Amino acid sequence: MTLPQVLMLDALDALYREGRVGPADVMAQIGLRIDAGDPAVFITRTPPAMIDAAVADLLRRAPEPGSLPLWGVPFAVKDNIDVAGLPTTCACPAFARPAQQDAAVVARLIAAGAIVIGKTNLDQFATGLNGTRSPYGAPRSVFSPDHISGGSSSGSGVAVAAGMACFSLGTDTAGSGRVPAAFNNLVGIKPTPGLLSTAGLVPACASLDCISVFALSVGDGARIRRICEGYDPADPWSQPARPHALPREGLRIGVLAPADRDLLGSADNARLYADAISRAGGEAVEIDYAPFAETAALLYDGPWVAERQAAFAGFGVPAAALDPSVAVIFAGAARFDAVATFAGLHRLAALRRACAAELDKVDVLLLPTTPGIVTVAEMLAEPIARNTRLGRYTNFCNLLGLSAIAVPAGFAADGLPFGVTLVGPAFADEALVPLADRLHRGAMCGAGIARDLPLPACSPPLPVEGAQTIELAVVGAHLSGMPLNPELLALGATLSARTRTSGAYRLYALPGTVPPKPGLIRVAEQTGDGIEIEIWALPAAAFGLFVSRIAAPLGIGKLELADGGRVSGFLCEAWAAEGARDITAFGGWRAYCASLVE
Repeated sequence: MTLPQVLMLDALDALYREGRVGPADVMAQIGLRIDAGDPAVFITRTPPAMIDAAVADLLRRAPEPGSLPLWGVPFAVKDNIDVAGLPTTCACPAFARPAQQDAAVVARLIAAGAIVIGKTNLDQFATGLNGTRSPYGAPRSVFSPDHISGGSSSGSGVAVAAGMACFSLGTDTAGSGRVPAAFNNLVGIKPTPGLLSTAGLVPACASLDCISVFALSVGDGARIRRICEGYDPADPWSQPARPHALPREGLRIGVLAPADRDLLGSADNARLYADAISRAGGEAVEIDYAPFAETAALLYDGPWVAERQAAFAGFGVPAAALDPSVAVIFAGAARFDAVATFAGLHRLAALRRACAAELDKVDVLLLPTTPGIVTVAEMLAEPIARNTRLGRYTNFCNLLGLSAIAVPAGFAADGLPFGVTLVGPAFADEALVPLADRLHRGAMCGAGIARDLPLPACSPPLPVEGAQTIELAVVGAHLSGMPLNPELLALGATLSARTRTSGAYRLYALPGTVPPKPGLIRVAEQTGDGIEIEIWALPAAAFGLFVSRIAAPLGIGKLELADGGRVSGFLCEAWAAEGARDITAFGGWRAYCASLVE
C-alpha cells in the first residue's frame, strides 16, 4: 500500500498492527520519497545493507508489531549527531569522520524500535538559523522553493514536513530546533538544557547545546522526548529532571506588547500571533521584552561566540574549509579575552535577574517563533543581519535555562507558514504539552506539507506536580539495553541505581517467554551474594499503567536489597520455576545472556 503523505506515529503503528505494511516496505517507500525529493535534505543516506540489518535486528528483538514503543518507525538525524556506521560531517567535508558508536539519544531511540534512515543537512557546525550555510546545498521550505527552510537543523525539519521521516532529531542552541519548525508547519520540541544527553553530539556551544525533536504533532514530539530524556553520567551537561508543574486554572500567559512585535511588517503575521494569543486561554499579560532581547543579543555579540571557536579549534579543520558566514562568526571570537568573557558572564547574571522579574509575572511566555520567513536571495544578500533577526525570539532561551515547544500557528495569505513558541520554566517540558497541543489544534493548519491533516488526540501528559515517583526494581528484560527497557523509557522512567538483592533469592530462566525473561523467587535462607538489579524511578501515574501490563507468572512485590532496604520489584510465582534452569550462579540476567553468546 501507499503510505500517507506524512507519517504520524499512531497511523504508522496501526498500519503495522493491521498487517497492511511491514518495516522493509516502509523503508523502501521512504527511500523512494527521498530519491524524488530535494537532494539538499540529506547529506548521507543509510546504506540499504544497514537498513536491512536494522530491520532484521528489530524483527529478531521484537517480532510482533507494536511490541516496542517505536516499532519500525523511520527517523532522521541531524549530521552533527553520531550514528554508528555513518559519517558525521557537520556540513564540512574537511571534518567528516566515521562515527564509532551511536549518540546516547540515538541509542535510546533504536532500542525503542526506531530505524535511522539518514543524516540530514545543516548550517555548517550548527552555526546559523537559516539553512543556507552548507556546501551540500540549501534545503527550502516545503511550501516555497524560493524561501529558506530555517536552520541550523534545515534537513531535519524538511525531512519530517515532506513525509521522508516520522520524526527527526535536530539541535537547538539559538533556535535551530524551532525556526525550521515555524517555516515547515511542524512542532519543534526544545527541551530544558541537560534533559536530553548530548553525549555523541559535536558541540557548537557546549554549555548551551540541546538535542531537539521535530514532529508532526505535539503528542508525537512529547512521546519521542520522553524516550530520549534521562540523566546521563557520561554527559557533563546532563541534569536529573526536576519536573515543574503549571497551574491548572488561572494560567498567566506572557505576551509581547504591540511595540515589541517585530513581524517583518506583515499584517498576516501580526494577525496570526494575535489569534494564537486568543486561542491560548488564560490571562494574557504583556511583558517587558527588553531584557530578553538583550539576553538574546549576548549569544552572538557576547563571549559565547568564543565558546563556538573553542570547539572548532579542537576539530583540526583549516579555516579555509569554513562557509564564509560561519568564518566571519568564528573570527569574531578573537575580541573576547578573559576579561571580556567575565564581563559577559556578569552581564548575563544581571539580565537573568531582570528576566526573572518579568517571568515572575506570568507562568509561560507565548512568542512568535521568529519574525517571519525570508527568501534565499534575501538571506544571501544580508547573511549576518538577516540571520540575527531570525533569532530575536529564540536566542535567549538556553542562556536562561528554559524549556520550549514551537507549534504551527497558521498560514499567511501568500501560503507561507507562521509559528509561535511556548516558553516555560526549566523542566516544564511535560507541563507545556497540553497547552501546546491546544494551540496547534486551534490553528487548524494540519502538519508539515499536509495542511488539511486531522491531528490525533494527544495523550494526557505525565503528572508532574510534586515530581512524585515510585521506584521499581527490574531484574531481566527491562534492564538497560535489554529488549523491554524502552517500555520504561516511554513512560518517563529514569535510572536511579544499580545494585543487588540480598542473598535470599534464586533466579531462573523461564522457558517459552518472548522475549526471554527470568524469574526471581524468594527463598527462606540466605544462599548467595544476591542478584543484579536496576532501580528505576517512574512517575506515579505511569507506575500503575506499567504494572497493569505485567503478565503471569511475573508480578510486583517487595524485594529485599543487599543493604537491607526494600523496594518494589519483579517477582515470579514459584510454580513457574518447576523444570526451569536455575541461573543464580551467574549473579544476574545480563551475565547469563552473555554466556549464551560466548
